[in-house]
Amino acid sequence: MALLEVDKVSKRFGGLLALNGVSFAVEKGGILGIIGPNGAGKTTLFGVISGFIRPSSGDVHFDGVRITGISPDKLTRRGLVRSFQIVQTFADMTALDVVTTAALTRRPIREATDYAADVLTRVGLGKKLDETPATLSLQDKKLLELAKCVATDPQCILLDEVMAGLTMAETEAPIGIIRELNRQGVTFVMVEHVIPVIMRLATSMVVINFGEKIAEAAPEEIVKDSKVVEAYFGEHLDA
Repeated sequence: MALLEVDKVSKRFGGLLALNGVSFAVEKGGILGIIGPNGAGKTTLFGVISGFIRPSSGDVHFDGVRITGISPDKLTRRGLVRSFQIVQTFADMTALDVVTTAALTRRPIREATDYAADVLTRVGLGKKLDETPATLSLQDKKLLELAKCVATDPQCILLDEVMAGLTMAETEAPIGIIRELNRQGVTFVMVEHVIPVIMRLATSMVVINFGEKIAEAAPEEIVKDSKVVEAYFGEHLDA
């Protein structure tokens, strides 16, 4: 059963066609990886799905309901939430306050703080509740961004390059968290440039180039597709 459906979505900014008839579906409980070169339209696509950008044409359905044009806060309450490549936080708030704010979208204030503390512990930040984002490492900031999403009790999380800037060793913590959340039933859509990571996590992959979907298949098939190799990986790909 498809939880998220993107149907022929296009987006034009003046004379620039950023998305051109992109369609795909994400099965409930799946992990879809979206890859493509810089400027391919991936972030614009996330903006459309998450309600930050209205498409020029096409529709998005979530859990069987048309959500095109619905605001991000209402989508969050429906169970669809996104992270940002550049971590979005309140600089003068503690990690606990930041995640409590996210938890308030679905929980009363008397429960939100305790739940936020539990979420932070689950992502490995249990000892840093009182630290501000400015004092956290990049890895911890990425985990804080993930914790904000988890605190909203999502059905589906859109992750925008959550691994960007991390070493391969540092990616192990978020990989483990994503896998555990997925086992618990959370669906993921991931825009990611770190190919070894997305190959380990994704159950299916979509490739976008110049605003168009050029391939959709299982990860092991994607890396064999000549169009993908040429557009994204270059002329040669080391197996």
